[in-house]
Amino acid sequence: MADSIAELIFIPAPGVGHIISTIEIAKLLVTRDHQLSITVLVINQPPTFGSGSAITTYIQSLANTTMDRISFIELPQDKTPQDSKAPMAAFTDFINSHCKHVRKIVADKMSQPDSGRVAGFVVDMFCTGMIDVANEFNVPTYVFFTSNAAFLGFKLYIQTLSDDNNQDVVQLSNSDSTISVPSFVKPVPTKVFPTICQSQEGLDFVLGSARKLREAKAIIVNTFLELETHAIDSLSKESTIPMVYPVGPILNLEAGAGKASSDDDIIAWLDTQPPSSVVFLCFGSMGSFDEDQVKEIANGLERSGHRFLWSLRRPPSYQTSRAPSDYEDPETVLPEGFLERTAGIGKVTGWVPQVAVLAHVAIGGFVSHCGWNSLLESLWFGVPSAAWPIYAEQQINAFEMVVELGLAVEIKLDYKKDFFNPKADKVTAEEIESGVRRLMEDNKVRTEVKEMREKSRAAVVEGGSSYASVGRLILDVKRNIL
Repeated sequence: MADSIAELIFIPAPGVGHIISTIEIAKLLVTRDHQLSITVLVINQPPTFGSGSAITTYIQSLANTTMDRISFIELPQDKTPQDSKAPMAAFTDFINSHCKHVRKIVADKMSQPDSGRVAGFVVDMFCTGMIDVANEFNVPTYVFFTSNAAFLGFKLYIQTLSDDNNQDVVQLSNSDSTISVPSFVKPVPTKVFPTICQSQEGLDFVLGSARKLREAKAIIVNTFLELETHAIDSLSKESTIPMVYPVGPILNLEAGAGKASSDDDIIAWLDTQPPSSVVFLCFGSMGSFDEDQVKEIANGLERSGHRFLWSLRRPPSYQTSRAPSDYEDPETVLPEGFLERTAGIGKVTGWVPQVAVLAHVAIGGFVSHCGWNSLLESLWFGVPSAAWPIYAEQQINAFEMVVELGLAVEIKLDYKKDFFNPKADKVTAEEIESGVRRLMEDNKVRTEVKEMREKSRAAVVEGGSSYASVGRLILDVKRNIL
């Protein structure tokens, strides 16, 4: 790193969707400017998430990774979330317990005369407590917002309603109404508010995070202007919101390497299917359903008559892990005879290489939990989605894709299952069948998604909107050390 003149300290959150996209933007920045170097400070997941999870394995592999002008330092872990504490308060405490380690590493770097000057921190949207550490060194902070611009606007507007307008946001979130949010064109129904907003403890976490966002020098968002034109414009017009750099889509198109035997089996099966004929069901690294819901999905798929590839995961025990795992025998939770009846047109599997599957010519639709990375991947490959959000901000993402942008169809926009709402209402086989049929047969949505595919790819190459935005971000960073 001796040739670099500006060093960035990256601090991603310990979640697979967060850390993978963080590594991808780090690689993009050092590729675009050879005077930049990056040190990634890796926060390991708490042991309660299970030592064998794919996320833990991925994070641990980074410490042994060599990349040009990107280095990794694994932070010590001396505090784990307390089960007796409310979930979000425990998570915040866990992240902030690493501040002292970050402080020591940065102080050591600044004392070394041959290292590049620290030009800024780039922290995950869940690591904004690190802004205080950056301030101690008089170094600016950029927040990497791994979700979309519309949700960023929603989060900041919720804070405005609470802090400036003295509105009872918990009461609002539990009501059945709609609200005008500046980052959306359409009124947003309160039924798609994240469940975290429905309790005071959860809301306090959202408000604290939003207040810290406003302290950042700028917010880097994994989106692109052509996708979220209105949301990005609304953020740029608000003087109390930091500069927003849309830099997406930031994707790891090589994601999922290392599980070759199961990958080969899945891809070989897809190779035998007609083009655009297969519905792909996958619900993210933390998505799973109980046995009753699994049976409803199976019945809905069978009745739809469409070909399918279904990534079916077993819910975590919570005693040993909070991450889903694969079934040894999925037949134990499926309707009797389901696998035999659908043998010609369907495949049920465990973990899947999502990017490789979405890229396959046989895939015609994607039933998704609406995690933002997954939605960006589906747009990149021109695959329309059916929205079945589960947790976090996924209901807002689903609303944006289905109602605001017309780039997806609905299965159930207000489905919620998480720490705050562990018992979700069942989605019926009829709703699933209807959603799958619309997904595979709605040519208007399919056409819109194909057009957005081209726009997403144009955004990141020279002359594109995100390419230009990344260039402005790099100039901003290098000005910090002049």
